[in-house]
Amino acid sequence: QVQLVESGGGLVQAGGSLRLSCAASGSVHAINSMGWYRQAPGKQRELVIVITRDGNTNYADSVKGRFTISRDNAKNMLYLQMVSLKPEDTAVYYCKGSDGLFEYWGQGTQVTVSS
Repeated sequence: QVQLVESGGGLVQAGGSLRLSCAASGSVHAINSMGWYRQAPGKQRELVIVITRDGNTNYADSVKGRFTISRDNAKNMLYLQMVSLKPEDTAVYYCKGSDGLFEYWGQGTQVTVSS
């Protein structure tokens, strides 16, 4: 089992920045990919960024050049640095981990970007 807890969401003006954090605990050694997803009101949950164990990343086109994923393996932390935020980035952001068999999700953190 893996537990994921997000933090760092909030209200920010358009053009501003936020950094989200995801703390992982439990069988962290089994995780082979982690990522950030988001779900806006009335929309399906969508991929934001994924990073594999060997460091390969996959970004949604809508966030390329603005969002950066990073991790601190020693601290079992995953981060999402977001700059140049837009109102359309408003969503609940979720951290996800996968061990190839199961998917683990955090509870989500709200990001609201005002225009």
